[in-house]
Amino acid sequence: MPPSPGSKTEVVVITGLSGAGRSLAADHLEDLGWFAIDNLPPKLAPKVVELAQAPKSSITRVALAVGTGHYQDEVLPMLAWLRSSGAQVRVLFLEAATDVLVRRFDHTRRRHPLADGDDQHLVSAIGQERELLAPVRNEADVVLDTSALNVHELRRRLGTLFADTRTGPGVQMTVLSFGYKHGLPLDADIVFDCRFLPNPHYVEELRPLTGLHPPVSEYVLAQPTAQSFLQDAERMLGRLLPAYIDEGRAYLTVALGCTGGQHRSVAMAEQLAVVLRTLGVTPGVLHRDVHK
Repeated sequence: MPPSPGSKTEVVVITGLSGAGRSLAADHLEDLGWFAIDNLPPKLAPKVVELAQAPKSSITRVALAVGTGHYQDEVLPMLAWLRSSGAQVRVLFLEAATDVLVRRFDHTRRRHPLADGDDQHLVSAIGQERELLAPVRNEADVVLDTSALNVHELRRRLGTLFADTRTGPGVQMTVLSFGYKHGLPLDADIVFDCRFLPNPHYVEELRPLTGLHPPVSEYVLAQPTAQSFLQDAERMLGRLLPAYIDEGRAYLTVALGCTGGQHRSVAMAEQLAVVLRTLGVTPGVLHRDVHK
């Protein structure tokens, strides 16, 4: 039987495609203070949570990296049990493009759990696993594409999502700046294009700086269209946030993009975070491309 409702235990289930970074994510959450277990068979997850919810347990935050491979059929029943246990359960689903996963398996020389060995079979195995895990992906609170993330970028992204910085119930937000020339952030829920603003790149003294430097920030925010945009964004998000919360959304990523992701989007993301704080939200702020 599941433990009685009311437990304050937080559980993050890390799942997703093989090679997308489950083990790295478990390591990073452990560094953030979570009790993390990697490659756990799903049928053992209830026992771990029961131990964490025991009266004298000091464990309040559990991260479970659930091995997929031949365990796909066990993941959804495990999630149903966890959600009936009284724990606060969140699901992180990691994925990546097929060509990226092939390169990662070639680099590590590890065998895909559903593959026979060569690249042709590997591509087929990745497609098979992607299809098998589609129902699990649909249950995820956060779907994170790691194709363009290195180890340090993944750590920063998880830090904004799972560091213990929330001040109360509701949706946990990330404000993300990016450069269009480096690709859209695939995990963004709302995307704003900041390329309508004058580009500091063409101001000689501002070019080597970023939106984190006051001269660039002042230049960007001094534009009348920047202030109009921030006012419109405040009104829109003020209406949307209660709706997202009512729908049970745990996470929301708002992304702002400019050409290179170094000037306009960075300055606007920092200011949007200030605006969100006036709405009672304390967002994490991440600048994906500011140093590229």
